[in-house]
Amino acid sequence: MLFFIDESGHDHKATPYEVLAGIAVSESNLWNLIEAVRAAEFRFFGMSLREAGAELKGGKALKTKTFRLASEGDPIDEPERRDLCRVLLEEGVRARTEGDNAKVTRRQLVAYGQARIEFVHELFAIMARFRVKTFAALVDIKAPRPSNPAFLRKDYTYLLERFFYFLEDIGQNETGLIVFDELDKARSRILIDQFGAYCRDTHTGYVRSSRIVPEPFFVHSDLTTAVQLADLVAYSLNWGVRLNRMDKPTRPELEPFGKAAFQLRYVGRRPDSETGEDRNVYGVFYLDDLRPKAERP
Repeated sequence: MLFFIDESGHDHKATPYEVLAGIAVSESNLWNLIEAVRAAEFRFFGMSLREAGAELKGGKALKTKTFRLASEGDPIDEPERRDLCRVLLEEGVRARTEGDNAKVTRRQLVAYGQARIEFVHELFAIMARFRVKTFAALVDIKAPRPSNPAFLRKDYTYLLERFFYFLEDIGQNETGLIVFDELDKARSRILIDQFGAYCRDTHTGYVRSSRIVPEPFFVHSDLTTAVQLADLVAYSLNWGVRLNRMDKPTRPELEPFGKAAFQLRYVGRRPDSETGEDRNVYGVFYLDDLRPKAERP
Protein backbone atom coordinates (compact mmCIF):
# COMPACT_ATOMS: atom_id res chain seq x y z
CA MET A 1 0.00 0.00 0.00
CA LEU A 2 1.22 3.50 -0.84
CA PHE A 3 0.47 6.53 1.31
CA PHE A 4 0.87 9.90 -0.43
CA ILE A 5 1.01 12.89 1.91
CA ASP A 6 0.79 16.64 1.45
CA GLU A 7 -0.12 19.61 3.60
CA SER A 8 -2.25 22.73 3.52
CA GLY A 9 -2.01 25.88 5.61
CA HIS A 10 1.36 25.29 7.27
CA ASP A 11 2.55 28.70 6.12
CA HIS A 12 -0.27 30.30 8.20
CA LYS A 13 -0.99 32.74 5.40
CA ALA A 14 -4.48 32.30 3.99
CA THR A 15 -6.10 29.14 5.35
CA PRO A 16 -8.00 28.59 8.61
CA TYR A 17 -6.21 25.43 9.77
CA GLU A 18 -3.10 23.37 9.24
CA VAL A 19 -3.96 20.12 7.49
CA LEU A 20 -1.67 17.14 7.05
CA ALA A 21 -3.50 14.85 4.63
CA GLY A 22 -2.80 11.55 2.98
CA ILE A 23 -4.40 9.20 0.52
CA ALA A 24 -3.93 5.44 0.53
CA VAL A 25 -3.70 3.82 -2.89
CA SER A 26 -3.11 0.16 -3.61
CA GLU A 27 -0.05 -0.33 -5.79
CA SER A 28 -2.20 -2.46 -8.09
CA ASN A 29 -4.56 0.49 -8.62
CA LEU A 30 -2.05 3.34 -8.79
CA TRP A 31 -1.32 3.34 -12.51
CA ASN A 32 -4.99 2.93 -13.41
CA LEU A 33 -5.78 5.86 -11.11
CA ILE A 34 -3.13 8.01 -12.81
CA GLU A 35 -4.42 7.05 -16.25
CA ALA A 36 -7.97 7.97 -15.21
CA VAL A 37 -6.78 11.40 -14.06
CA ARG A 38 -4.95 11.92 -17.36
CA ALA A 39 -8.08 10.97 -19.31
CA ALA A 40 -10.09 13.45 -17.24
CA GLU A 41 -7.59 16.20 -18.08
CA PHE A 42 -8.13 15.64 -21.79
CA ARG A 43 -11.88 15.37 -21.30
CA PHE A 44 -12.19 18.70 -19.49
CA PHE A 45 -9.25 20.73 -20.85
CA GLY A 46 -8.39 19.14 -24.18
CA MET A 47 -4.77 18.56 -23.18
CA SER A 48 -2.51 17.40 -20.37
CA LEU A 49 -2.22 19.90 -17.51
CA ARG A 50 1.46 19.03 -17.15
CA GLU A 51 1.97 19.87 -20.82
CA ALA A 52 0.18 23.15 -20.20
CA GLY A 53 2.36 23.93 -17.17
CA ALA A 54 -0.67 23.89 -14.85
CA GLU A 55 -0.12 21.98 -11.60
CA LEU A 56 -3.09 20.15 -10.10
CA LYS A 57 -3.15 21.97 -6.76
CA GLY A 58 -6.16 22.68 -4.56
CA GLY A 59 -5.06 26.24 -3.87
CA LYS A 60 -5.01 26.95 -7.60
CA ALA A 61 -7.88 24.86 -8.92
CA LEU A 62 -10.30 25.90 -6.16
CA LYS A 63 -9.27 29.47 -5.47
CA THR A 64 -12.02 32.08 -5.15
CA LYS A 65 -11.26 33.46 -8.61
CA THR A 66 -12.16 30.10 -10.18
CA PHE A 67 -15.71 30.30 -8.84
CA ARG A 68 -16.06 33.98 -9.70
CA LEU A 69 -15.08 33.38 -13.31
CA ALA A 70 -17.29 30.29 -13.58
CA SER A 71 -20.30 32.32 -12.46
CA GLU A 72 -19.77 35.14 -14.97
CA GLY A 73 -21.50 33.27 -17.79
CA ASP A 74 -24.11 30.63 -18.45
CA PRO A 75 -23.01 26.98 -18.23
CA ILE A 76 -21.06 26.05 -21.36
CA ASP A 77 -21.58 22.65 -22.98
CA GLU A 78 -18.67 20.28 -22.42
CA PRO A 79 -17.40 20.02 -26.05
CA GLU A 80 -17.28 23.80 -26.52
CA ARG A 81 -15.89 24.31 -23.02
CA ARG A 82 -13.10 21.82 -23.70
CA ASP A 83 -12.14 23.59 -26.93
CA LEU A 84 -12.13 26.98 -25.21
CA CYS A 85 -9.94 25.63 -22.40
CA ARG A 86 -7.47 24.04 -24.81
CA VAL A 87 -7.06 27.29 -26.75
CA LEU A 88 -6.59 29.22 -23.48
CA LEU A 89 -3.96 26.78 -22.19
CA GLU A 90 -2.11 26.69 -25.51
CA GLU A 91 -2.05 30.48 -25.50
CA GLY A 92 -0.57 30.40 -22.01
CA VAL A 93 2.19 28.06 -23.19
CA ARG A 94 2.91 30.32 -26.18
CA ALA A 95 3.02 33.45 -24.03
CA ARG A 96 5.44 31.91 -21.51
CA THR A 97 7.67 30.57 -24.28
CA GLU A 98 7.84 33.91 -26.07
CA GLY A 99 7.87 36.11 -22.97
CA ASP A 100 4.62 37.71 -24.08
CA ASN A 101 1.29 38.52 -22.45
CA ALA A 102 -1.37 35.86 -23.02
CA LYS A 103 -4.28 36.98 -25.18
CA VAL A 104 -7.44 35.33 -23.87
CA THR A 105 -11.15 36.07 -24.06
CA ARG A 106 -13.68 36.42 -21.29
CA ARG A 107 -15.56 33.35 -22.56
CA GLN A 108 -12.36 31.29 -22.41
CA LEU A 109 -11.86 32.34 -18.78
CA VAL A 110 -15.46 31.47 -17.91
CA ALA A 111 -15.03 28.08 -19.58
CA TYR A 112 -11.79 27.46 -17.70
CA GLY A 113 -13.39 28.30 -14.36
CA GLN A 114 -16.32 25.98 -15.03
CA ALA A 115 -14.04 23.20 -16.27
CA ARG A 116 -11.83 23.39 -13.19
CA ILE A 117 -14.81 22.92 -10.88
CA GLU A 118 -16.21 19.99 -12.86
CA PHE A 119 -12.74 18.47 -13.12
CA VAL A 120 -12.31 18.44 -9.33
CA HIS A 121 -15.71 16.77 -8.93
CA GLU A 122 -14.50 14.12 -11.36
CA LEU A 123 -11.23 13.64 -9.45
CA PHE A 124 -13.11 12.76 -6.28
CA ALA A 125 -15.28 10.36 -8.28
CA ILE A 126 -12.11 8.75 -9.66
CA MET A 127 -10.65 8.37 -6.18
CA ALA A 128 -13.85 6.69 -5.02
CA ARG A 129 -13.80 4.38 -8.04
CA PHE A 130 -10.30 3.19 -7.23
CA ARG A 131 -11.08 2.73 -3.53
CA VAL A 132 -8.78 5.47 -2.31
CA LYS A 133 -8.97 6.11 1.43
CA THR A 134 -8.34 9.56 2.88
CA PHE A 135 -6.59 10.46 6.11
CA ALA A 136 -6.05 13.90 7.61
CA ALA A 137 -5.05 15.71 10.77
CA LEU A 138 -6.80 19.07 10.94
CA VAL A 139 -4.81 21.20 13.37
CA ASP A 140 -5.54 24.47 15.15
CA ILE A 141 -2.99 27.02 13.94
CA LYS A 142 -2.38 28.03 17.57
CA ALA A 143 -1.89 24.45 18.79
CA PRO A 144 1.12 24.17 21.16
CA ARG A 145 4.15 22.50 19.55
CA PRO A 146 6.66 20.06 21.10
CA SER A 147 9.56 21.83 22.81
CA ASN A 148 11.96 19.07 21.77
CA PRO A 149 12.68 19.42 18.02
CA ALA A 150 13.58 15.72 17.85
CA PHE A 151 9.99 14.68 18.62
CA LEU A 152 7.71 13.65 15.80
CA ARG A 153 4.63 15.85 16.08
CA LYS A 154 1.32 14.36 17.14
CA ASP A 155 -0.34 15.01 13.77
CA TYR A 156 2.27 12.75 12.17
CA THR A 157 2.08 10.05 14.86
CA TYR A 158 -1.72 9.98 14.78
CA LEU A 159 -1.68 9.78 11.00
CA LEU A 160 0.78 6.86 11.24
CA GLU A 161 -1.55 5.20 13.74
CA ARG A 162 -4.47 5.40 11.30
CA PHE A 163 -2.30 4.14 8.44
CA PHE A 164 -1.21 1.24 10.63
CA TYR A 165 -4.78 0.31 11.57
CA PHE A 166 -5.81 0.50 7.92
CA LEU A 167 -3.02 -1.91 6.97
CA GLU A 168 -4.05 -4.27 9.76
CA ASP A 169 -7.62 -4.23 8.50
CA ILE A 170 -6.55 -5.08 4.94
CA GLY A 171 -4.54 -8.20 5.74
CA GLN A 172 -1.96 -9.90 7.90
CA ASN A 173 0.96 -9.25 5.55
CA GLU A 174 0.02 -5.81 4.19
CA THR A 175 2.76 -3.18 4.47
CA GLY A 176 3.01 0.45 3.45
CA LEU A 177 5.38 3.04 2.00
CA ILE A 178 5.03 6.77 2.71
CA VAL A 179 5.57 9.33 -0.06
CA PHE A 180 5.78 13.04 0.80
CA ASP A 181 5.69 16.15 -1.28
CA GLU A 182 9.31 17.27 -1.21
CA LEU A 183 10.13 19.88 1.42
CA ASP A 184 13.34 21.87 1.42
CA LYS A 185 16.25 19.53 2.11
CA ALA A 186 16.77 20.71 5.69
CA ARG A 187 13.12 20.07 6.61
CA SER A 188 13.17 16.74 4.78
CA ARG A 189 16.22 15.59 6.76
CA ILE A 190 14.64 16.68 10.03
CA LEU A 191 11.47 14.75 9.24
CA ILE A 192 13.44 11.63 8.28
CA ASP A 193 15.37 11.85 11.57
CA GLN A 194 12.14 12.33 13.54
CA PHE A 195 10.52 9.32 11.88
CA GLY A 196 13.60 7.21 12.55
CA ALA A 197 13.82 8.24 16.20
CA TYR A 198 10.11 7.63 16.75
CA CYS A 199 10.31 4.11 15.31
CA ARG A 200 13.59 3.22 17.06
CA ASP A 201 13.12 4.84 20.46
CA THR A 202 9.42 4.37 21.27
CA HIS A 203 7.54 1.12 21.66
CA THR A 204 4.57 2.42 19.67
CA GLY A 205 6.80 3.60 16.85
CA TYR A 206 8.62 0.26 16.82
CA VAL A 207 5.28 -1.54 16.43
CA ARG A 208 4.23 0.82 13.62
CA SER A 209 7.48 0.10 11.76
CA SER A 210 6.49 -3.56 11.47
CA ARG A 211 4.06 -2.51 8.74
CA ILE A 212 5.17 0.98 7.66
CA VAL A 213 8.69 1.64 6.35
CA PRO A 214 9.86 4.44 8.69
CA GLU A 215 11.95 6.27 6.10
CA PRO A 216 9.60 8.25 3.84
CA PHE A 217 10.23 8.98 0.19
CA PHE A 218 10.18 12.58 -1.08
CA VAL A 219 9.04 13.50 -4.59
CA HIS A 220 8.28 16.62 -6.61
CA SER A 221 4.54 17.17 -6.40
CA ASP A 222 4.30 18.60 -9.92
CA LEU A 223 5.59 15.25 -11.23
CA THR A 224 3.54 13.00 -8.94
CA THR A 225 -0.19 12.79 -9.56
CA ALA A 226 -1.09 11.06 -6.29
CA VAL A 227 0.66 13.71 -4.16
CA GLN A 228 -1.35 16.35 -6.01
CA LEU A 229 -4.52 14.44 -5.14
CA ALA A 230 -3.43 14.45 -1.49
CA ASP A 231 -2.98 18.23 -1.75
CA LEU A 232 -6.49 18.52 -3.17
CA VAL A 233 -7.86 16.49 -0.25
CA ALA A 234 -5.97 18.66 2.25
CA TYR A 235 -7.24 21.92 0.75
CA SER A 236 -10.83 20.68 0.45
CA LEU A 237 -10.91 19.54 4.08
CA ASN A 238 -9.25 22.76 5.25
CA TRP A 239 -11.96 24.94 3.74
CA GLY A 240 -14.92 22.59 3.46
CA VAL A 241 -15.21 20.48 6.64
CA ARG A 242 -15.68 21.34 10.31
CA LEU A 243 -15.45 18.73 13.06
CA ASN A 244 -16.29 19.18 16.75
CA ARG A 245 -14.56 22.21 18.32
CA MET A 246 -13.58 23.65 14.94
CA ASP A 247 -15.05 27.15 14.74
CA LYS A 248 -13.32 28.84 11.79
CA PRO A 249 -15.63 29.68 8.86
CA THR A 250 -15.73 27.54 5.74
CA ARG A 251 -15.93 28.64 2.16
CA PRO A 252 -19.46 27.43 1.33
CA GLU A 253 -18.61 26.73 -2.31
CA LEU A 254 -15.94 24.26 -1.13
CA GLU A 255 -18.17 22.31 1.24
CA PRO A 256 -19.18 19.78 -1.47
CA PHE A 257 -15.49 19.03 -2.08
CA GLY A 258 -14.80 18.80 1.64
CA LYS A 259 -17.72 16.39 1.96
CA ALA A 260 -16.38 14.30 -0.92
CA ALA A 261 -12.95 14.06 0.73
CA PHE A 262 -14.53 13.29 4.10
CA GLN A 263 -16.70 10.49 2.71
CA LEU A 264 -13.57 8.69 1.50
CA ARG A 265 -12.05 8.67 4.99
CA TYR A 266 -10.87 5.53 6.72
CA VAL A 267 -13.07 4.31 9.58
CA GLY A 268 -11.96 1.39 11.73
CA ARG A 269 -12.78 -0.24 15.07
CA ARG A 270 -10.30 -0.70 17.90
CA PRO A 271 -10.56 -1.39 21.67
CA ASP A 272 -10.54 1.71 23.85
CA SER A 273 -7.30 1.89 25.85
CA GLU A 274 -9.20 2.63 29.09
CA THR A 275 -12.48 0.71 28.86
CA GLY A 276 -11.46 -2.07 26.49
CA GLU A 277 -14.68 -1.58 24.55
CA ASP A 278 -14.54 -1.27 20.78
CA ARG A 279 -14.81 2.27 19.43
CA ASN A 280 -14.61 3.90 16.03
CA VAL A 281 -11.25 5.22 14.86
CA TYR A 282 -11.51 7.89 12.17
CA GLY A 283 -8.97 8.69 9.50
CA VAL A 284 -9.92 12.38 9.57
CA PHE A 285 -9.59 14.05 12.97
CA TYR A 286 -8.97 17.38 14.73
CA LEU A 287 -6.08 18.29 17.05
CA ASP A 288 -5.62 21.42 19.16
CA ASP A 289 -2.38 20.33 20.89
CA LEU A 290 0.63 18.78 19.15
CA ARG A 291 2.74 18.12 22.24
CA PRO A 292 3.54 14.60 23.50
CA LYS A 293 1.97 13.47 26.77
CA ALA A 294 5.15 14.23 28.70
CA GLU A 295 4.93 17.93 27.81
CA ARG A 296 1.21 18.44 28.37
CA PRO A 297 -0.14 19.76 31.69
